[in-house]
Amino acid sequence: MRTLLNLIYRCSGAAAALCMVGVLLMVITGVVTRELGIYVRGTDDYAGYCMAAAGFLALAYTFKHGEHIRVTLLIEHLSGTPKKVLEWSALAFGTLISGALAWYSVRLVLNSRQFNDISQGVDATPLWIPQLAMAIGTVVLLLAFIDDLLLFSLGRPPARLQKSGDEAVRSE
Repeated sequence: MRTLLNLIYRCSGAAAALCMVGVLLMVITGVVTRELGIYVRGTDDYAGYCMAAAGFLALAYTFKHGEHIRVTLLIEHLSGTPKKVLEWSALAFGTLISGALAWYSVRLVLNSRQFNDISQGVDATPLWIPQLAMAIGTVVLLLAFIDDLLLFSLGRPPARLQKSGDEAVRSE
């Protein structure tokens, strides 16, 4: 199960990286084609879609690497039970918030699909397509929070991904 979860987190991170490449390609295409006097529809819009997708798809990957900003001013001065309670509370709160974000993101995609929402730009893209990356990213983030909350509740440290390897490192 750990291998599957880590694969999901890594695939989400890889998809975020590909979206960053997509931003680069769209910006370069827009700049070069304007200089050549050619108009390519939607490059600005697609660069924006790729940027938003990269941000959401990277959430779980960065969380599992311990790269999200944590305010440890209070936690670092605690020890024993109070520290564990505060850590568990933070993970539980993060799980609730990411759950709500995932719920509403998925709902947004379904509503956009149902009502055939399209973008206001010249590309007229069905909005559920770029919104899908947001929904996937938030669902994977929820999975990562549930993963860490369950591990912490069982008395195990959260599983962190190694930066250069295939196995999880258990550290905080």
